[in-house]
Amino acid sequence: MYPNTQLHIGGSWVGGAAGVTIPVLNPATGETIGTVAKAEKADLDRALAAAEKGFQVWKKVGAFDRYKTLRKAADIIRSRADEIGKIMSAEQGKPFIEAKGETLLAGDIMDWFAEEARRTYGRVVPPRAEGVYQLVVKEPVGPVAAFTPWNFPINQAVRKCSAAIAAGCSIILKGPEETPAACAALVQAYLDAGVPEGVVQLVYGVPSEISEYLIPHPVIRKITFTGSTPVGKHLSMLAGAHMKRITMELGGHAPAIVFEDADVDTAVKVLSANKFRNAGQVCVAPTRFLVHEKVYDQFVDGFVKFAKGLKVGDGMDKDTRMGPLANDRRVQAMEMFVSDAVSKGAKVQTGGKRIGNKGNFFEPTVMTDVPLEARIMNEEPFGPLAPISAFSDFDAVVREANRLPYGLAAYAYTKSAKTAAAIGSAFESGMVSINHHGLALPEVPFGGIKDSGFGSEGGSEAIEAYLNTKFITQVGL
Repeated sequence: MYPNTQLHIGGSWVGGAAGVTIPVLNPATGETIGTVAKAEKADLDRALAAAEKGFQVWKKVGAFDRYKTLRKAADIIRSRADEIGKIMSAEQGKPFIEAKGETLLAGDIMDWFAEEARRTYGRVVPPRAEGVYQLVVKEPVGPVAAFTPWNFPINQAVRKCSAAIAAGCSIILKGPEETPAACAALVQAYLDAGVPEGVVQLVYGVPSEISEYLIPHPVIRKITFTGSTPVGKHLSMLAGAHMKRITMELGGHAPAIVFEDADVDTAVKVLSANKFRNAGQVCVAPTRFLVHEKVYDQFVDGFVKFAKGLKVGDGMDKDTRMGPLANDRRVQAMEMFVSDAVSKGAKVQTGGKRIGNKGNFFEPTVMTDVPLEARIMNEEPFGPLAPISAFSDFDAVVREANRLPYGLAAYAYTKSAKTAAAIGSAFESGMVSINHHGLALPEVPFGGIKDSGFGSEGGSEAIEAYLNTKFITQVGL
């Protein structure tokens, strides 16, 4: 049974002040499977008051106790992976195996931040005069407002919540209205692990209303957002007007370069799997495939074969390898990208159409001869579309890879150590993966540059955004 989702404020699960709910749809069927409570201004005021009170309690809890609490939460969420995976598959559409994997990864992320809680080191700075002590200490920044997307209902929220909890902050999480129950299950894991009342609040509602109320509020000291570049820029402006610290993980349009000396079979296998994972609704998905002309036909043939053999269906079907898109808007966007590209001369090698008239299914699609002026070559597709282009010159392919204002992820395949070093240096991207897909592990940085965001949500860098650096100097008496 899919659970109806409430708000969590001040230690209690509650409905919204006005009693309004938002329907939750199963993207595989289009049917309503549940509801989520809608927060009003009064609910946000209560959440802010609870977060302020919770912060005063939690910041005084020692790092070792925060560590133990997060480790316990990690064990709890792992024990519930099957249950949560089914909930996530129903509301988001991804295959159950992916949903369960996302839930298990949440435990690893909690473990990582638990350890980071014990490593928020300061330092002693050598003084210039005898008897002077110069200390640098790290303190929690304060209550956090976090905004997370529907494509990974747990993966994005767990990074923000765990970093805040590890650092000693409280947090108000604005979860995704389209996929609320998995996010609520994450919050429940923290609560069951012993996170005190007021440290974690969870709200849903009209995103713009919530962000425009929370971000300027004096209680909130930090903003963290995962989502589209236009929305991220808007929220950054709101935060900047009030001098709030930000972490922004925004859109991407990742180039994937396959050089002539690459292991083409490996490139096809890894890139195609990651292109169509979560129906392409992944910010770091490879989205522009740039293949050397000498191996172009081989790569295209392999990619088309993979796409044609991909089982598309309900995420709870054990044979499904790609589920539906999250909503009908994404289907319409895919149809627009394909139609626009074809009108400009692109050729559809496979796919290109909606599947059936029930649910939000779209065919895994491979296109060739896509001109640079096509919208898919300039706008993040966020769906199962793979435009493949040929190149012959290193400098030219680098220019194309760096042409767009995005800089989140980039990929390359080559057997040459010299080429690997050169392309790794040449990419204008926050993350680069060469000859494999090695991004988004808890222990490595996760974030972009240029229009793809600011800051990191992984690695040792992630917790720094939740800490203030304080310098204390004194003369011994």
